[in-house]
Amino acid sequence: MDALDLARWQFGVTTVYHFLFVPLTIGLGIFVAGLQTAWHRTGKEHYLKLTKFFGKLFLINFAMGVVTGIVQEFQFGMNWSEYSTFVGDVFGAPLAMEALLAFFMESTFLGLWIFGWDKLPKKAHLACIWAAAIGSNLSAYFILAANAWMKHPVGYEVVDGKARMTDLWAVLTNSTALAQVPHVIGAAFIVAGGFVLAVSGYWLLRTRAEMWRSAARAALVMTAIAGAVVAGTGDMSGKLLYEQQPMKLASAEGLEHDTAGAGFSLVPGIEIPNVLSFLATNDPDATVQGTEDLQRRFEQEFGPGDYRPDQTIVFWSFRVMFGFGMATVGLSVLALWLTRRKRGFPRWLSRAFVLALPLPLAAMIAGWLLSEIGRQPWTVAGELLTASSVSPGVTVAEVAISLTIFTLLYGGLAVAEAVLLTRHVRQGVEEPEPVPAAERREPSLMY
Repeated sequence: MDALDLARWQFGVTTVYHFLFVPLTIGLGIFVAGLQTAWHRTGKEHYLKLTKFFGKLFLINFAMGVVTGIVQEFQFGMNWSEYSTFVGDVFGAPLAMEALLAFFMESTFLGLWIFGWDKLPKKAHLACIWAAAIGSNLSAYFILAANAWMKHPVGYEVVDGKARMTDLWAVLTNSTALAQVPHVIGAAFIVAGGFVLAVSGYWLLRTRAEMWRSAARAALVMTAIAGAVVAGTGDMSGKLLYEQQPMKLASAEGLEHDTAGAGFSLVPGIEIPNVLSFLATNDPDATVQGTEDLQRRFEQEFGPGDYRPDQTIVFWSFRVMFGFGMATVGLSVLALWLTRRKRGFPRWLSRAFVLALPLPLAAMIAGWLLSEIGRQPWTVAGELLTASSVSPGVTVAEVAISLTIFTLLYGGLAVAEAVLLTRHVRQGVEEPEPVPAAERREPSLMY
C-alpha cells in the first residue's frame, strides 16, 4: 500500500465519520426550531420541554461535528497539495462563503440561542434558532456546490496547469449541485427524522405521555415529506449521471456493455427489464453505456489507465442507500396511516422506531460512498486524476502515523458522542421552572 492509498483511506475515514454528524445537524436544527415555534404560537408546555430536550441533543451533535470537520481542512494541505493547487482558485469562493457567511451565521446565532433563554425577548430568541438552522443548511449548500464542481466542472478555465474561476454563478448553480443539494438535505431530514423517531419510540415504550406522540408524529411527517424530495431529486440525479458521469451510472447497475432497453437489477440475477433506460432518459428503449465500452472510449480520450471505479462498492452502496432509505420512509408512511385518527402508537411500532435507527444513517453513508467512490479515478472529472492529486513529499510512514492517530482519536470521540447522547436520552425532559403568576399570559396565535 503506497502513500496514495493511505491518503485516500485517511480522507475516507475522517470524512465518513464527520458525515455522521452533518445530516443530523442539518435536520435536527430545523426540527428544534419547529418545536420552539409551536411553543411560541400555542403556549403548550410540552413543546417547550421537547425544544430543550432535542435542543441539547442538537448541541452535542453540533459540537462533535465542528471538532471532526476541522481535520478536513488540514488534509487538503497535508496529503492533497497537488489537488489544492489545481482547484484552489475555484474552491476558494464557495468555501469562503461557507465559513464567513454560513458557519459564522450558524455559530453566532446558536450561541445567542444557548445563552439567551432568559435574556432575549421570546421572538428574538426564536429568530436565533431559525437563523442557526438556516445557516447550517446554507453551509451545506456551499460545500455541496464545491463538491458538485468536482463531478461536473463548469465556470472555469485551465491556465498554467491550474483551474481559474471565470463564473462564480455557474459554479453555484451547477446542474449537478441543483440536484445534489436538495437530495442530500432531504436525506439529512430523513436521518434526523429517524433519530427523533427512535428517541420518541424509546420513551413511548416507557410512558404514554402526549409529548412523545407529538414528537413522533412531527418526525413522521418530516420524514415522509423528505422522502418525496429525495425520490424526486434522485430521479434528477440519475438523468444527470447518464449525461455527465456515465461510468458511475454503469457501475452502480453492474452494466458492462452498451445496452438498449437496459434493465434495473435489484440484486445480481434479479432484473426488471427496461427500467434503467427509462430512469436515465425517460425512454425505456434508450441505450445506456456499459463500463467496458466506456473504458475503451476513455482510454482513447484520456490515455492508458483504468477509468472504472470499484465495481463492488459502487454497486452495493447504491442498493444499501436505496433499500435502507426506502425502508425508513416506508415505515414513516405506514405509521402515519396507522395513526391517522390520532390513536396511540402500538408497542410494536415504537419498537420498530428504535430498531430502525441505523437504517437512515447507513443509507446516508452508502450514498456518500456511491457519490465519491463512483467518480474515481478522478478528483476533478476529466481534468485531474486522483493519482496526480496527492502531495508528492508525503511518505507512507507519515500518512500511516497520521491515519492511526486520527482513527484512534475519532474512535474515542465516537464513544464520547454515544455516551453523551445515550445519557441525555435516558434522563428525559427537564421540568421547566414555574412561571410567576404576574408574568403569565395567554398564548397568542400570532407573532
